[in-house]
Amino acid sequence: MSTPYTVRIAADPADREACFAVRKEVFVVEQGVAEDIEYDAYDAVAVHVLAVRGDGVPLGTGRLLLGEAAAAKTGGDASVGSLGRLAVSREARGLGVGVALVRAVEDAARARGLAAVDLHAQTHALGFYERLGYVAYGPEFPDAGIPHRAMRRSL
Repeated sequence: MSTPYTVRIAADPADREACFAVRKEVFVVEQGVAEDIEYDAYDAVAVHVLAVRGDGVPLGTGRLLLGEAAAAKTGGDASVGSLGRLAVSREARGLGVGVALVRAVEDAARARGLAAVDLHAQTHALGFYERLGYVAYGPEFPDAGIPHRAMRRSL
């Protein structure tokens, strides 16, 4: 039986801390990303999404960058948002949380009038994003020592 969960825009400091806790668990602890590069100035201006279990335990997160923050990642196109920092806790993998988070970011992008969403996918996750309609472009590149590819989906 799957665990019930909800996905919402992180609306307050407690939600944002829950997002950061999931990112620390997945990126810093599991994947060995240096904590000092996991959190950045974009966190202050991003739209964060949060998945929580019925009892309030955080299960996953992602963020949407807009405007100048997104332009740094998308090549300067103001009509394209940048999805990033998508992380799902080990206990929630396989429950559809990642898909729900991506769709929530896309909904937030649509609500802001964006035409597309870009992301930098870890290469092991390319299939996941392809199933959601994203198309890889450009060469593979390292980010935090992990191979990535740029991907985009028109909204």
